[in-house]
Amino acid sequence: MPGERLTVRGMSDVGRFPGVAPPTRVHVSIHKEGEKKQEEGACRHWFRKMCPCCCKRQNSASHDITDRVEVIKPVVPEPAKPPKPEIVDGKEMEDMALSVCSVDLLSSKMGQNRREHHTDLYEGDELIIRRGQTFQMELELNRPFNADNDKLHLDLKTGALPLVSKGTHVIIPLVDHLEDKRWEAKIVEQNGNKIKLSVNSPASAVIGLYGLAVTTRSPKGEATTHSSNENIVMLFNPWCKEDTVFLDDEDERKEYVLNDTGRIYYGTEKQIGARTWNFGQFHEGILEACLFILEKSDMPPSGRGDPVNVVRVVSAIINAQDDFGVLIGNWSGDYSDGISPAAWSSSVDILRKYHTSNGTPVSYGQCWVFSGVTTTVLRCLGIPARSVTNFQSAHDTDVSLTTDVYFDENMEPIDYLNSDSVWNFHVWNDCWMARPDLPSGNGGWQAVDSTPQETSQGTFRCGPASVNAILAGQVYLKHDTPFVFAEVNSDKIYWQREINGTFSQIFSEKKAVGHCISTKAVGSDERADITHLYKHQEGSEEERIAVETASRYGSKPDVYSTPLAEDVSVEVKMEGEGPRMGADALLSILVKNQSSQPRKTTLHSQVAVMYYTGVLKETIKKEQLSVELLPNEEKTIEWVLPFQQYKDQLVDQAALMLTLSGRVNETQQVLANQTTFRLRTPDLTIMPLGEAVVGKEMAAKIIFTNPLPQTLKDVVFRVEGLGLQKGHEVVVGDVGGHSTVTLTEHFIPTQPGPRKLVASLDCKQLTQVHGVADIIVLDQ
Repeated sequence: MPGERLTVRGMSDVGRFPGVAPPTRVHVSIHKEGEKKQEEGACRHWFRKMCPCCCKRQNSASHDITDRVEVIKPVVPEPAKPPKPEIVDGKEMEDMALSVCSVDLLSSKMGQNRREHHTDLYEGDELIIRRGQTFQMELELNRPFNADNDKLHLDLKTGALPLVSKGTHVIIPLVDHLEDKRWEAKIVEQNGNKIKLSVNSPASAVIGLYGLAVTTRSPKGEATTHSSNENIVMLFNPWCKEDTVFLDDEDERKEYVLNDTGRIYYGTEKQIGARTWNFGQFHEGILEACLFILEKSDMPPSGRGDPVNVVRVVSAIINAQDDFGVLIGNWSGDYSDGISPAAWSSSVDILRKYHTSNGTPVSYGQCWVFSGVTTTVLRCLGIPARSVTNFQSAHDTDVSLTTDVYFDENMEPIDYLNSDSVWNFHVWNDCWMARPDLPSGNGGWQAVDSTPQETSQGTFRCGPASVNAILAGQVYLKHDTPFVFAEVNSDKIYWQREINGTFSQIFSEKKAVGHCISTKAVGSDERADITHLYKHQEGSEEERIAVETASRYGSKPDVYSTPLAEDVSVEVKMEGEGPRMGADALLSILVKNQSSQPRKTTLHSQVAVMYYTGVLKETIKKEQLSVELLPNEEKTIEWVLPFQQYKDQLVDQAALMLTLSGRVNETQQVLANQTTFRLRTPDLTIMPLGEAVVGKEMAAKIIFTNPLPQTLKDVVFRVEGLGLQKGHEVVVGDVGGHSTVTLTEHFIPTQPGPRKLVASLDCKQLTQVHGVADIIVLDQ
């Protein structure tokens, strides 16, 4: 069994999983050193008069795209001081030391560099480029460049201690012909004192923030160096075939790199809900925040060329569990000192708050929030990514690759042993990359999970794990493949304690976990089912081989040695979209006798309030159901949970678990079934009012009806729309039972094209209430 994942145990958290407690908050400050002002000597004063372009006074103010990511710039030496001639003729001009007056990175948002590199959506006018692709810059010199005698090269530096050997100090030579796969520059245009360079970068270049310097040398002069006040941001390049994140489908690149909104799914497999999420990777300040996160992670800059390293680090730094990362996880239900996870609908506020506070973790997140922020960061850095939801998602705490349920001699659950759980849903991420570190065939989609569940090599993180390896049960391939495999394809094994204290396997559910694995479809807001990427068809020979292959590397390799026969089955069904909040919950229990003999059993039923993580809060109803079946008979039993029994007991997500267990009298066959369901909450209705035009005020009406017969306390709306209006809160206060609230928002669109206005409602009694309106904004 691979030894990289360690299990942290303990039961201190409520509604959580073992071993994860909120960290201590800290304040991290990263200061930027100022530059000293250089004194001007008499010779330099004369030289500035003779050649004002190259001796322009340099403004020491930084024009970095971020003031929190430190870039060490090379020291600018004093230019050579030529003797004072009486007349400057052509010969003296040629003998004059060559120096750079100014550098133009051609970084305009709508310029050629940004458009060709697919970075024109980022806010600001910094030079943002992708590796493995040429870009242009212009240099203004103090005299015309002579290719026969003059020398010129560029220096790019990233990180606090840039080194050539580490790829963090790059010396770019001037060449006659550009070749792929290396750093080099070529003069493509010359006009008087100005030259235009085309610069090439390798597809393996380190990503991040670079400082630029240009060094020149002429035959009779000393070398002079000019440091640019502007920096260069280098990103991964999914459009470049040589880049390991290359994605060979333009529609998928538009979806998984360039789309700044998406859908995240939640609920249960029979009641799948969807909410719109603003990733906002191009929003003002987000690239700056992502670069800050890379610096905060303490990953050596030399490791930022490998997307496997970057994704693994991002997985760790998005949660604040052990490294003071972006988000604090909270499953307690008490969010009074922060923001409820259900209230977020965007990554933008979270990342900007983390950045502007110099790295103070933001309160609070749960799995879909961790996933939404991870999608933002990866897309911002150029790695194709998507949020993925797994329904009936197992949490294996002992690396057995099974989900284990323990009963005592009387078929009562043994709570202290039942540390494994099955979440109603769990949201993680897929990211796209080649995996040269693994056997061939394991590239493509990789699972990565930023929600802190178990440690991996001592840190709360997960992945990247090859989805192809998960499909085949090859759990020995890194990183954290056993854990993800158990989430989607572990069998649920029921154990009963014998009189002598040992446990015997009494039942197994082979289709209990990993259902309806979902992500947003490419190019639309429809749900795409990608279960087939993670597991073969349930019950097929390929699926069974994958499960048994994986189990051989788990802590219980002999669990499949004893096959079990069964002729009575029990399952739970619900009608339509399932029970709604505020009404009695109705389910149907279907018991089938598949034998030619009569059967009799007593079903023990109990329903418990459950956190969506699969951790039970408390049982709110128990009963016994006597069932007698004729040969080959099917019988349906109506099961009811009255509103009065659950109204004051629910927690986030309004989830419940119905557990059925029993033994067939004639055969001693054990019957067991666990069904999770949620009480559906209403949606917010959003109605745009007026014509949507850039720069013209418009409005939208948001309508909510309280489904409960009781008052909702301290109701807060959160409203946001990328290109429409900034995210903000609207405090409504108390909303009476079955009352309707109408909120009218006024705003001025700032960006044309298809936009989404997203709203959510949060209060203690009701969560996961949200809505979205699609708005087409016309240009002026």
